[in-house]
Amino acid sequence: MTWTPDRPWRGIMVATALPLREDLSVDYDAYAAHVRRLLDNGCDGVVPNGSLGEYQTLTADERARVVRTAVEVAGGDRVMPGVAAYGSAESRRWTDQAAEAGCASVLLLPPNAYRADETAVRAHYAEVARSGLPIVAYNNPYDTKVDLTPELLARLHGDGAIVAVKEFSGDVRRAYRIAELAPGLDLLIGADDVLLELAIAGAVGWIAGYPNAFPTDCARLYHAAVAGDLTTALPLYKALHPLLRWDSRTEFVQSIKLSMDLTGHHGGPVRPPRAALTGDEAAAVRAATEKAVADGLR
Repeated sequence: MTWTPDRPWRGIMVATALPLREDLSVDYDAYAAHVRRLLDNGCDGVVPNGSLGEYQTLTADERARVVRTAVEVAGGDRVMPGVAAYGSAESRRWTDQAAEAGCASVLLLPPNAYRADETAVRAHYAEVARSGLPIVAYNNPYDTKVDLTPELLARLHGDGAIVAVKEFSGDVRRAYRIAELAPGLDLLIGADDVLLELAIAGAVGWIAGYPNAFPTDCARLYHAAVAGDLTTALPLYKALHPLLRWDSRTEFVQSIKLSMDLTGHHGGPVRPPRAALTGDEAAAVRAATEKAVADGLR
């Protein structure tokens, strides 16, 4: 599946890393150039202000300007901002801002200031859905401590609160359970290192990390995977997997930005609080990136 105007959350949507200057200010010009590069190299759209965009450390003005910058480059129908916040009121404000900027959908975590129960989760999504934009739920039970199980996702979809889910649990079996319980709910690949498995299981999109560094071949990998073209997909998956599996690490932002720098594209430093790459970890990312480049990936 690829991007379509009526389902703009489908296809390969890149969770964009945010280029920062050495003083940790946002480099909006570099970000605009980065968004253009992704679109020019086979990606369908972008997801600003997600975890890779370090939204937790941005001011309100910075966060809003990042969205506007993405829209100016890509057009609103190809921009799906992350609208995560401590509670539904703030998430709804960010969703309203996304709508005002012209965005066509948003990506929403559960409430992330506490371990919300099902009643709170459903109320959270219902309140944000009142903004009118299609909502893609983001299931990240590791960081939020709230698990959007297939059963809960089916209830959220039945409530009319969500149109799709970014599935980050890493459990490929959930794809089949979601399809059984909520056949109308779009499944989006949320963890880079199970891309091929979830594509085979019927995913119709990928909210992707490593296209920040290797957009062309990640796009080739995604389209081959969803088409069932394993002859093309398997060699690419094998070559990229040493990097893709960093998706499950807290240092993923740093690994992306290091790979971007090594491939000649400005990633810049990260804002605290972020776990730093150790010397061994940085060496592993460097070696995997240099091998990918030597293998002709781009």
